Amino acid sequence: MHANSNPDRLTPSPKMFRHDINGLRAWAVVAVVLYHFGVPGFAGGFVGVDVFFVISGFLMTGIIIAGLERGSFSLWGFYLARARRIIPALLVLCASLLVLGWFWLPNADYKMLAAHVGTAVAFISNLKFWREAGYFDAASHEKWLLHTWSLSVEWQFYILLPLGCLLLWHWFGKRGVKLALVAAGLLSLALSVYASVRWPGAAFYLLPTRAWEMLAGGLVWWVTRAQPLPQQWTRLAEGLGFALIVLAIVFFDAAMQWPGYLALVPVVGAMLVLAANRSNSWLTANPLARHLGTSSYSIYLWHWPLVVLLTYAGETTNSLWVVLGILGSLVLGELSLRGVENPARKGFARFGMWSQSGQLAVVTGAVGLAAVLVFIGIKFAHPSLNGRIDPAINIISGESLNVKPRRDDCFVGSGVTSPACIYGGVDIRAILIGDSHADAVSGGLAASVLKYSDGILDLTYASCPTIFGLNVVDENNNTKCKEFNNWARDKISTYSEKIPLVIANRTSAYAFGQHNIKDKMNMTLSYFDVYNAEITDKFLAEYSTALVESACELAKQRPVYIMRPIPEMMEDVPKAMSRALMFGKPVPQISISLEEYHQRHAVVWAAQDAAAAQCGVNILDPLPYLCHDGRCWGSKDGRPIYYDDDHLSEFGNKLLVPMFHQVFE
Repeated sequence: MHANSNPDRLTPSPKMFRHDINGLRAWAVVAVVLYHFGVPGFAGGFVGVDVFFVISGFLMTGIIIAGLERGSFSLWGFYLARARRIIPALLVLCASLLVLGWFWLPNADYKMLAAHVGTAVAFISNLKFWREAGYFDAASHEKWLLHTWSLSVEWQFYILLPLGCLLLWHWFGKRGVKLALVAAGLLSLALSVYASVRWPGAAFYLLPTRAWEMLAGGLVWWVTRAQPLPQQWTRLAEGLGFALIVLAIVFFDAAMQWPGYLALVPVVGAMLVLAANRSNSWLTANPLARHLGTSSYSIYLWHWPLVVLLTYAGETTNSLWVVLGILGSLVLGELSLRGVENPARKGFARFGMWSQSGQLAVVTGAVGLAAVLVFIGIKFAHPSLNGRIDPAINIISGESLNVKPRRDDCFVGSGVTSPACIYGGVDIRAILIGDSHADAVSGGLAASVLKYSDGILDLTYASCPTIFGLNVVDENNNTKCKEFNNWARDKISTYSEKIPLVIANRTSAYAFGQHNIKDKMNMTLSYFDVYNAEITDKFLAEYSTALVESACELAKQRPVYIMRPIPEMMEDVPKAMSRALMFGKPVPQISISLEEYHQRHAVVWAAQDAAAAQCGVNILDPLPYLCHDGRCWGSKDGRPIYYDDDHLSEFGNKLLVPMFHQVFE
């Protein structure tokens, strides 16, 4: 998403400067910035990333192959040029965020920032963010360094491309390099198309599914160097290229599978613009495009933290704040260009008498030291975080991390089996099965046992309601819900029939979609045979019947207690409360009305009542403990009872201890 390699800094002669590349870079950064700030008309502005990848591939391929042809290519020199272009501005950004965050961010957020700084300076942040969440997820848009994923992808490409070219050049010569890069690009494209459907998160963040975009730029370099585009075709090629890019920016959106085959639209567009090589075009050579292209890397680095700042402030839809954020991105980008990028480049030039390996050692040492310091801060400095800011902010914000201590070990999200963890004593008095809502209340159930030796068996699985035969829609296709439920049924049957079973799920979400996520509202997240996003009466009838039959099947073996759905708040409770304090606003009293609750969960309640009538399933109702005065509340005595918008925290689930007592009576 950036111009890590300005052509004027890569080529020895001013005659070789390509205004079209610089101008194309300007178009890309404008698209990305306006998309991230939510400006209407730029729903597909994220394709600017793909345009940048094409530019990088074009430039890097040219540098490497031209150097190999002359016999003067230096691997260390190549790495050093990339490092001194990318690293200084990145380190300044990371240091600035760490310093400012020290005086403002809650402990939980500061620890996350420090961890992300470590991965950013090590150029592995794409791996980190891939493991944490999808790029278009709401949670990702609160991560200050999310945008560094593209830096990591490009850096990984920069590491591998020259190594591969050197080896292939030595073994097979120039023709072998060309054929190998074309083959690698086609393979990467095929993998991207497949993975975008099968593993969308990995497809978005990882190099193997992104390399084809950079190799596509390299292909343009190979082709146009051997046979430049005839002059009479250049205007048409450029116009068609920009038309494809604009088409993607205006008509694409985040709901599309990406990158996949759709990324061919902006990629081919960028390839055509580069192939046209119209350095005097009004589209790319005008003064504004020239300046934005020159500062695009710094603009890109600084714009995203301002987007996150608006998210923290809850002002992402405030037009005035958005305009100020965009202007701030331009100003900070200009300051970074003049105060960091250019001085750093000139500073290295003064040390030209140093060997390349010496210069590279300095850069590597700086990055290594930064990474070590961040690691030490994360590992050993947590206690020193206390006292930095208002303790009330830390208490409220800290509830977002108040989950059960063994969650990582006992709550599974893939595969078919569960660790079947036991909480409390070794004498199992109850079995808990369900999805993340069951996981979130397990602490309350465990705290309800009557004796010290009593315990509960945990069979919780992410995004998997206890409905036999149901498949769950999963972005990464890791959830084996139907298979897990079959395994759990067999596992439960091995325990004494006297041990009661507690079922807890976010049941309505699988039938009606997420309650507060725009792209997932009013869209089924599960199916039995063939997936259909539309909510139909037929599906709801089948869903309700399966819920009843599943509960009754389990009730044949033992007493079954099924819990009513937990109220879902419309916003993340700890974040909303703590961030209001951070900005000096009154702490909101987050809640939903009982009317809203019953409207959302009427179908599930009816099915649970049917199960109670048909086979004696017992009902556990959390509403008396979470709701009063006609509303269900997100906090108690000024402290959140949720760790996000719909999962009870360890503090919140203890409110349900009196409800769970009836399981053990």
